[in-house]
Amino acid sequence: MMQLIVFFTVVIAVGTVSYGFRMMKLQRQGNIKTAMLTSLSLFGVMIAAFFAVGFITPIFAAQETNTAALAGISMGAGFKYLAAALSTGLATIGTGMAVGSVGSSAIGAVSEDPSILGKTLIFVGMAEGIAIYGMIISILILFM
Repeated sequence: MMQLIVFFTVVIAVGTVSYGFRMMKLQRQGNIKTAMLTSLSLFGVMIAAFFAVGFITPIFAAQETNTAALAGISMGAGFKYLAAALSTGLATIGTGMAVGSVGSSAIGAVSEDPSILGKTLIFVGMAEGIAIYGMIISILILFM
């Protein structure tokens, strides 16, 4: 069941990317918000199904066998991995948003005055530091 959901999620992701490339090649204009909403909603449904099956399957399996032997790791270790993934993932999303706004502003400022290139690189580097902090927190979570 889990493999089927992963397969459909990959099919949706690959189909969305290939459809986008085809529309770019044909130079079609369209509503980008509608396309993104459709793609993200289908992908979100698949991710929700993935998590639902992931949470429901151990419950039914635990009724048949011993839970400790089935799990292999403790609940605390599972939360540890989840916390490490969330700290890195959310930090990376924040970095993408920060670098997007700071980078575009830096390009605009450098196009007006090329002598401030060094200063703008410092601001972009500070925005990228958020991802490094998230990764450091993940490493601390995993190895402490």
